[in-house]
Amino acid sequence: MKNSKSLLILLSMILTLSLVLAACGGGETPDETGTDTDTGTETVEKEATGEPREGGRIVLGTSGEPVMFNSLYHTDTASGDVTDLVFAGLMYTDENLEMQPHIATDHPEISEDGLEWTFTLREGVLFHDGEELTADDVVFTFSQFIHEDYTGPRASSFQTLESVEALDEYTVKFTLSEPDARFITMTSYDILPEHILGDIPASELEDYNEFNIENPIGAGPFKFEEWVPGQHLTLSVHEDYFEGRAYLDEVVFRFASDSNALVLLLETGDIDHMIAPTSELVSIEMYDHVNLYETLALRYDYIGWNLDRPLFEDVRVRQALTHAIDRQEIVETIMEGHAEVANAPVSPLSWAYNDDVPVFDYDPDRAIELLNEVGWEHNEDGYLEKDGEIFEFTILSNDGNTTRRDIGIITQQYLNLIGIKVHAEQMEWGAFLDQINPPNFDFDAVVMAWGLALDPDPTAIWHSKEIENGLNRSAYRNDRVDEISDINRSIIDQDERAELLAEAFAIIAEEQPYTFLYYPTQFVALNKDVKGFTHHPRVDMYKVNEWWLDR
Repeated sequence: MKNSKSLLILLSMILTLSLVLAACGGGETPDETGTDTDTGTETVEKEATGEPREGGRIVLGTSGEPVMFNSLYHTDTASGDVTDLVFAGLMYTDENLEMQPHIATDHPEISEDGLEWTFTLREGVLFHDGEELTADDVVFTFSQFIHEDYTGPRASSFQTLESVEALDEYTVKFTLSEPDARFITMTSYDILPEHILGDIPASELEDYNEFNIENPIGAGPFKFEEWVPGQHLTLSVHEDYFEGRAYLDEVVFRFASDSNALVLLLETGDIDHMIAPTSELVSIEMYDHVNLYETLALRYDYIGWNLDRPLFEDVRVRQALTHAIDRQEIVETIMEGHAEVANAPVSPLSWAYNDDVPVFDYDPDRAIELLNEVGWEHNEDGYLEKDGEIFEFTILSNDGNTTRRDIGIITQQYLNLIGIKVHAEQMEWGAFLDQINPPNFDFDAVVMAWGLALDPDPTAIWHSKEIENGLNRSAYRNDRVDEISDINRSIIDQDERAELLAEAFAIIAEEQPYTFLYYPTQFVALNKDVKGFTHHPRVDMYKVNEWWLDR
């Protein structure tokens, strides 16, 4: 085993660097999900007081740029942050992770057999171009998911949806092929305008950039104005928003290279909001004009292994890799204690959470034993070698995210200690997603995070049918997990369903397609002039229509 002194030095350097950056303003921000943290911070949970007033512009700082503005297809939170403001769905998830009516007037009427779900829509809901949103738009939107030519990643989420039909102008009926315990959570997708997109073939809708990038039109509280890549994206208030005009006149997303730059912009007042990384909290606390908010995020961070690469095919190799990475040290240093080590693909916030799963604690000696079992032996240079090839791979993360950068570097050092040669690299966000997602799947390992859905159904990420065109980018295959994924949604009794899901999560934890890193606390830094903010465990742009400026 290689000398561990270099790793201890590296950990000290990263911690020192974090303190230096905190003194001058630096850090990281989230991308496909969104969170970060630090120690000893004094935070507020909700800002209120004063009489709301209309007017003004808020500037939101981010290092992650959107990819497209159509939630039927995008999978990144940078895009989702924008579509959450531009569009609206039948239902939404509140800050307590409960489903509430949005465009729907109330919760749906459900038939006794659980197969028919009927929604009544609000009357007078207007798209940004002045056209009324009706049942036809709902039918058009949800029909895309079950169309044979749908090209997005969410077809499996709607496998029980048999049909959707308009009973009248404001009434929609969904018919399922079998009871689906999590179907209500699927009704929050953005409603698209049929009068604009109705003539676009389903096979072409994902690439219809005239709408998806250049001019998205929804029924949300803000409407799209312009996007200047690398600089800013501007939204203006939708005067006829069905819940009432938002208080703000304008919302601007300002893009920066990384969170170091964002913290400087926050310090000078050039941005009003950012997801605050743990390394920056001490610095941000010193800003008299900023409040910090915190909540446990509905998310986990992970290192994903590409199981289609021969290096990672054997489960013992993946278990060894997790044994070789000190995740508690990562929590204590990089996350500065504001996270909890994760061992399974389910959040402590979920009703299905169960920590009775196989655990692979830091144990480099056991890691070497497992690798020896597979045939990897140390050569004279101290590297693990098999059949004349050394154990070598690249771990990718996205530019602008210094937390993921640091995880990549520390993982490189941990694995070097047991004789594995790792290259830690970063890529621009859009190019990164294009490279690791279908059809390319061009990666060895990635540092990423999943912002989890409200329902814990494992299908979208773990079912083998999701490899080709879904979210199972690690190419994980397990027949029993597939079986549980197929049947769990038809189980209405939550306790019974939780027991079945626990089995799936235990299998996944045992087979380690991911090294599950941690469940993070998310910190939001917000200018004290911004009132009406409510911190949501998953949605960054939650009820921005209720935010207002006291300035």
